[in-house]
Amino acid sequence: MTAGGRVPVAALRGFAAAAFRAVGLAPVDADESADLLATTDAMGVHTHGTKLLAGYLRKLKGGGYDPGARPRIEREGPAWAILDGASSLGQIGCLQAVRTAIDKARACGIAYVGLRNTGHIGAAGQYAALAAREGLIAMVAGNDIPSVAAPGSCRAVLGSNPIAYGIPVAGGDPILLDIATAAVAGGKVYAALQRGERIPPTWLIGPDGHPTCDGSLYPQQASLAPMAGHKGYGFGLWCEVLSAVLPAGHSTWQVGSWIFDEPSRPSWHNAAFTVIDVGQLTPRGEFDARLRRLIDELHAAPPAEGTQGVELPGEREWRWLRRSEADGIELPADVRLKLREAAAVAELPLPEWCAG
Repeated sequence: MTAGGRVPVAALRGFAAAAFRAVGLAPVDADESADLLATTDAMGVHTHGTKLLAGYLRKLKGGGYDPGARPRIEREGPAWAILDGASSLGQIGCLQAVRTAIDKARACGIAYVGLRNTGHIGAAGQYAALAAREGLIAMVAGNDIPSVAAPGSCRAVLGSNPIAYGIPVAGGDPILLDIATAAVAGGKVYAALQRGERIPPTWLIGPDGHPTCDGSLYPQQASLAPMAGHKGYGFGLWCEVLSAVLPAGHSTWQVGSWIFDEPSRPSWHNAAFTVIDVGQLTPRGEFDARLRRLIDELHAAPPAEGTQGVELPGEREWRWLRRSEADGIELPADVRLKLREAAAVAELPLPEWCAG
């Protein structure tokens, strides 16, 4: 434990890896999946970090996610592939898919890889960041069981389908955007409820098709509002087509709930990875210079009163990561609670830093 109750990133990563190994994941898969979750926490995105661990462990232990499964390429061409995730943990399928997309993009310039029949994918931005760290542009999309209403509907029609992109920046951190196409991720509704906080009126649509502040209605009687109304609905539909319809995966209500279904039931999530090798489309040095000019122009915009000015997508998260690596992670109470559940599911001793 570090000063102020912060948890070292290595300690959180090690606990998650041990828990994954305890329910049957191979060491490499356990380590990589744990690293993705712990890094997401370290970046300050606690809804998609180790808070997910207990649910993943239940699925792995119950058989809904197969700890021994290996995703496989069903069909492919020089610049594309369709992978069957074989109901493996979503992080395992997504890592294989994005690495496949990177290899194909390096060979062809641009590549698309669809991943079907996988587990919940976690933070989509982590896979975009992986490609961007290797110098490539990436877009990641996914789908989920419907939880988001559309303009004019009084029930959910699409999942809070994530879309993320990563853009490499010479000599700096990638530009990184990772958003749900809902007004807010469902995990934030649960977190607000657990903390006893009021739900903003822009987050949920009640059973009458109008906004509600009653978070207890979600998800059985209320749906998430789409991000920016019809605009978020349109992007959510785009994610559904790229990640599920194109690779012939499960779509909308065919997707299972990894949280509420029986642990023995697969969740049939899907994801799509589009990767661009910048250097094959344009001279790399010229691209870097053009992007730097754009970044400098954005940073130079006059700041609004009371603000620090314009930031790039991801700048705040990279600052959080560096601080966490130096000083440890300040885990919210709801995350610590879920980690205690994870220890019980994996039948591991409760870490001292999680006992409080």
